[in-house]
Amino acid sequence: MLGRPVFHVPTPAESGGVPDPYALLETVRRVRAEGGDPGLLVLSVADDPTGTVGPPELLHETVEAATSEGLHLVSDETWRDTVHDPHATVLLSPAEMWPDQVTVVTDLAGALLPPGWPAAVARFPATDDGRRLHARVLDILTALGAGLAAPVAAAARYALDEPPPVAERRAATVRLHASLAAAAHAAVTAAGALARPPVAGRHLYADLGPLREPLAAQGVGDAQELEDFLTARLGMPAPGGHRFGDDLAALRVRLATAPLLNGSDEERTECLTAPEPEELPQTQRSLNSLTSVFDDLRDDAQRWEPPR
Repeated sequence: MLGRPVFHVPTPAESGGVPDPYALLETVRRVRAEGGDPGLLVLSVADDPTGTVGPPELLHETVEAATSEGLHLVSDETWRDTVHDPHATVLLSPAEMWPDQVTVVTDLAGALLPPGWPAAVARFPATDDGRRLHARVLDILTALGAGLAAPVAAAARYALDEPPPVAERRAATVRLHASLAAAAHAAVTAAGALARPPVAGRHLYADLGPLREPLAAQGVGDAQELEDFLTARLGMPAPGGHRFGDDLAALRVRLATAPLLNGSDEERTECLTAPEPEELPQTQRSLNSLTSVFDDLRDDAQRWEPPR
């Protein structure tokens, strides 16, 4: 988008948004040996699409490796306020480790604003370089005419103060999506697919590689075909892993929890206060549909016999 080369670095399974520090060092040094000049590392401590949170020790090693190579860090923290169980998951920001080397960005629609109200915030380092970067970004945004509509700006200012109504609704929304994510994870893994239990955000990232044979019988051989197949079967978007930098040949897909919330606005509000929201009729229908699609794949896999 910016006309700059981008280099991907492998991430461990337990932290899809934080690269492996040794792979990062190898990538940076290889690119520089080939004449490139990487200067920026973008990471995400609470990751979309995988729903994982990088362990603090891994994050520390990765940030240390990046700063040792002179990289500036951009930390996407859109989903940091959506950790499903704050008592079981420790989330740290790179800015807490090296505040002078990290710019934090967050899309407020992740946890604080309605999805249709786009607004994002960036926190720059309190240094001369940070102030220059801040001024340059403002210049570019002004040239692009990228201003916030007055109602959205007012809502963003209100939400950023985290008054009790916002904090309470955010906590209720996190509980709701955590419950839906757990139910979706159970349905997907019961069918034989692989997926790490999501611990943040509103997405589940599944690997349907173990179901490759029955999917092939349905004409599905790559992530794009898997996306088309599941989107049609589930009646909701199911973007393939190729859209997130994964190999096209890998049968991976991101499933969101938001489309599982069927019903009217009143019914969705009821979900926020229900002790077992996944058992309400409006969510049970969606979860039953999801379970049925994956159960069919499991049954196909059990009936499938490899050709002799």
